[in-house]
Amino acid sequence: MKSVVFIIYFITLAGCYNQKSPIKTGFEGNSLPVFSMILPDSITHVNTGNIPNGQAVVLFYFSPRCPFCRAQMDEIIGSISSMKKIRFYIFTTWPFDELRDFYRHYQLNKFSNIVVGLDYNNFFANHFKAQGVPYIAVYGKDKKLKEVFVGNVYGKQIKEVAEN
Repeated sequence: MKSVVFIIYFITLAGCYNQKSPIKTGFEGNSLPVFSMILPDSITHVNTGNIPNGQAVVLFYFSPRCPFCRAQMDEIIGSISSMKKIRFYIFTTWPFDELRDFYRHYQLNKFSNIVVGLDYNNFFANHFKAQGVPYIAVYGKDKKLKEVFVGNVYGKQIKEVAEN
């Protein structure tokens, strides 16, 4: 039984990286991809094509069970007061009940610049060929991709990339 628990834990961690340097995706300079998410109320849909210009956007693809994703969420929340001009779209492809648990645990409804959803078509991971989480794509005010990070990133680094 212990070996089964260890294997499950190892598999969960295998998808989580801890890297602070941006990766090259080939999408740098491209426009924000258009895809839909369903919000935790299970009724409302958000389409990224409707995000207005003029404010930096961070797309944060996560796994609710990944300890690095949880640490990244703690970092974002801890730095949110300095990143009020950045819109965060935080989403997963995991089951809806796990998304809701994550949403409630971090009380994400308290933050006006954070939108949480389910990428029910798995668009983002397929588009970017994301091989791990947390996966963070930072877009400028013009909705053009600036940098992508796999692994934990300091809030200060997200802010610098988004606002420069």
